[in-house]
Amino acid sequence: MKKRILVAPLNWGLGHATRCIPIINALMQEGFVPVIVSDGAALTLLRKEFPNLSSIQLPPYDVNYAKKGKNFRLKLLKDAPKILKAIKAEKKSIDAILEHNDIAGIISDNRLGVRNKYVPSVFITHQLNVLSGNTTWLSTKMHQEIIKKYNECWVPDVEGDVNLSGRLGHLTTIDIPTKYIGPLSRFNKTNSEIKNDLMVLISGPEPQRTMLEEKLLKELKSFSGKVVFVKGVMEQEQTIQLMGNVTIYNFMTSSLLEKTINESALIISRSGYTTVMDLAKLNKKAFFIPTPGQFEQEYLANRLTEMQLVPSCNQDEFTIDKLNEVKHYLGLKSFDHEINYKELFSLF
Repeated sequence: MKKRILVAPLNWGLGHATRCIPIINALMQEGFVPVIVSDGAALTLLRKEFPNLSSIQLPPYDVNYAKKGKNFRLKLLKDAPKILKAIKAEKKSIDAILEHNDIAGIISDNRLGVRNKYVPSVFITHQLNVLSGNTTWLSTKMHQEIIKKYNECWVPDVEGDVNLSGRLGHLTTIDIPTKYIGPLSRFNKTNSEIKNDLMVLISGPEPQRTMLEEKLLKELKSFSGKVVFVKGVMEQEQTIQLMGNVTIYNFMTSSLLEKTINESALIISRSGYTTVMDLAKLNKKAFFIPTPGQFEQEYLANRLTEMQLVPSCNQDEFTIDKLNEVKHYLGLKSFDHEINYKELFSLF
């Protein structure tokens, strides 16, 4: 019997789900049988990517962003009881899954209740430090206390000074069993002919996703080049609309997304860490618009701008003219890092 491994990404934007794709592929290559457990858009995406794998729905966290970035922390605090209830419910769901299935291991990407003390459990995160302004010390301590309950923590970055996550994924002292597994991306770079002047790639929790979509579509009316616009809305069927020089998709599966990014000269996107890893793998020039109030994305955007790699600005300030700044920046580059999956999965 092949060993079955639960793979459970958080449904918070699509990044946690998409960076689990190379993990799921590697598990199958190493002779394991992945079982996908998640909810919402993350589960829908992975079911489309892996239609032949078993999947189980977990209770949703069901958290939305604040309409104003400055209210982000307050909204999270208000939603805390709902989040704690969801964590308790997903832990109960995992116990039930383990009771009725022979499971050899658990891989949780930021799902805080997906673990079991009798089954080897891994937590994937790039946030050993959880930035939250003047409460960073508290949010970091709380997150680390949760990570300590897992057998291992896998950080999708490299360990040295030259890295992608900066102080998010690097502590001066670590008392958590941590492995730096290298950046995770489902994509590969190809030497494709450039067919699109601009690609817009957005996702993430509402209402901020819709607010950015509406703003960008308005700004693009004065852009003369060829544009592909991916909303990041996971629905049962893919839809394609034409609006002048803009082709709009509700979503793309991995193969089409890889092809289209490779064929695009410039990417506008959020500065989520998974997007940073993907665009670095494909050596792309980009412009980042961090989600308002999300300290992690603001930190990554500011860091990459200061390193002269990718220009960025906040959502309210963006105009199409800001894309002229891109020529003064180097763009993202990939790390030459091979993940030893056989060694990584030896825990199971």
